[in-house]
Amino acid sequence: MTPALPAARTPAPAAAGRRPFLYVVLCAAGIADDVSKLIATAQQRTWRVGVIATPRGRECVDAAAIEAQTGYPVRSAWRMPGEPRPLPPADAIAVAPATFNTINKWAQGIADTLALAILCEAHGIGIPIAALPYLNAAQAAHPAYAQSLARLRRMGVLLGDYAPHQPRTGGGRRSFRWEQALDLLAPALERL
Repeated sequence: MTPALPAARTPAPAAAGRRPFLYVVLCAAGIADDVSKLIATAQQRTWRVGVIATPRGRECVDAAAIEAQTGYPVRSAWRMPGEPRPLPPADAIAVAPATFNTINKWAQGIADTLALAILCEAHGIGIPIAALPYLNAAQAAHPAYAQSLARLRRMGVLLGDYAPHQPRTGGGRRSFRWEQALDLLAPALERL
């Protein structure tokens, strides 16, 4: 017998002045150093923001600058038992940039990093998630990618419409729409 999934989390109505909390899951990609654009836009749209990076994603950014911008530490490793939680619970999650590796592992339920563990658990909790894929056309042609996107859609993940760039170009920086994650999550924000 298959165990029942936990009931989806119903966010509590927003208290007067309460600002919802957004986790930004950051993956290793050439454009990761532009994540401050997403953070600033989210903050302008009333979100408080915390960043959870894949281990390699953390190497792509200036963690101190992100911490100064958000007021929270950039997380990339599990905390030790008994240590306080450094971030409030998420009201929503934006995965940006969402790399080929992260998309495929996440869709398969592989939780070998803190970022992936949070994404895998968020589905069972019912936290709204938007993902902005960022990969090249050769990666996008792999059959696992289409299967992973289909599974994530069935899980309720809101996917951005990024067109893969050409291999070995590092392209797509100008066409990557960071704010699209927030646009996809706007209906969830209205329910908070």
